[in-house]
Amino acid sequence: MRLLIECSFVYENPEINTGIPRVVRNVVARLNQSCEPECVPVIIRGSQLRHVIQLAPIGKPVRWLPRLERILRGVSALCGLMHASLDRKPVLVAHPALRKVWGWSYRILSAPVAIGKQITRLLKQPYLDPGRSVPMQMQSGDVLLLLDAGWLMMDRSLVESCRARGVQVVVLIYDLIPLTHPQFFRGALNHIFCDWFAWVARNADGFMMISATVRDEVRQQVAQYRPASQSDEGPGVPWFDYFHLGTELDRTVASAAVNPAIAALFQERAVYLMVSTIEPRKNHAYLLDAFELLWAAGQDVSLCFIGRNGWKNKALMRRIDNHAELGRKLFVFSDADDGDLEYAYCHARALVFSSVVEGFGLPLVEAMQRGLPSMVSDIPVFREIGQDYAAYFDLTQPQTLADLVQRFESSGLFPAHRSLQGWSWLDWNGATAQLTERILAQCNGGLAADARAGHSQRKN
Repeated sequence: MRLLIECSFVYENPEINTGIPRVVRNVVARLNQSCEPECVPVIIRGSQLRHVIQLAPIGKPVRWLPRLERILRGVSALCGLMHASLDRKPVLVAHPALRKVWGWSYRILSAPVAIGKQITRLLKQPYLDPGRSVPMQMQSGDVLLLLDAGWLMMDRSLVESCRARGVQVVVLIYDLIPLTHPQFFRGALNHIFCDWFAWVARNADGFMMISATVRDEVRQQVAQYRPASQSDEGPGVPWFDYFHLGTELDRTVASAAVNPAIAALFQERAVYLMVSTIEPRKNHAYLLDAFELLWAAGQDVSLCFIGRNGWKNKALMRRIDNHAELGRKLFVFSDADDGDLEYAYCHARALVFSSVVEGFGLPLVEAMQRGLPSMVSDIPVFREIGQDYAAYFDLTQPQTLADLVQRFESSGLFPAHRSLQGWSWLDWNGATAQLTERILAQCNGGLAADARAGHSQRKN
């Protein structure tokens, strides 16, 4: 048995190093390819499976090329979904000639996008390819883990071919937010993700998640796509498990240069820190509401947002730009690097993390592992991670967060049930080992179950 770790999106887009790509790089960097079972990083390119020799690129591409390629990929995926939807319309099904005309019209309209994708691939070849990967053959008994953002680029026919040839397919689900909370994303991403999830729900042999919370959500959603006649256990029924992401505590050099504006900010007064992209799901507006209550009550504290500017946030950004406390007690840094973030984690009074929904919430782990007290929204996954070591506030009442801050400032005692000194977390070596061990345990269990079922059938 070999464990094949798919990392196609990161391989093709090495310039992206946030979110899922960061997880993929950390896992691949810690794979043990020399022990049993062998763990092999792979990519899916067209109808070919390739063994990754080197994940890091050679040189740098033209600056505008990656962005153009992502735009073309998104447009292509959306066009494909529209075509599949329209192709099933009763009027086209009932009239083959009309359906044929529609098919040729779609090919003509989508040709410029296809040509653009081929041109960008050709321009990236010198940078992406020489010696970084080689063709490989799948073997019966292999396990293919779809670790990367498969909804963005994936040849599904190759994965289906792998299953037909005795390869177990395992999908890593980071969260179901585009499916369960579509209001937080742009329409195209929702359609692409939901179509991909419907496909993996019907085709995967197993599902790994990044928290027990997401595992339970995925189990419920997958049941809607599986035949009702399937039982909860036995051959052919997918399994569900989870692991926890690691942290990069030792990644940043302590002496790294820090933005002077960030360093000065933490010398003036107690700073409460929020780390995330500024987008609706992260709920920055709630934090502004709570801290406006604090400032109105005369509390001398600062609120600092660190994270890039995201989407669907125009009203929020206008509110921030026109805020009376901007530059005095309210600060926003959209271009902070790892050194700046490390400094902020080490000098803030507390983390305030107000997400409406999360698959994991890595900033919470990063903060707590550095000994930074954390006040977070009372959602299931934060309870799973923070346990009794974090303080929780009600997302419907900003005053609950204001009260936590006031108690902390007046008493000097953090309002959590337990001290952070008793809390610990996995590093990436431990997280990668947990991921691979749990997958192999589940797959070996599945093989044993299949063997038992086959033996029983032969006896009968």
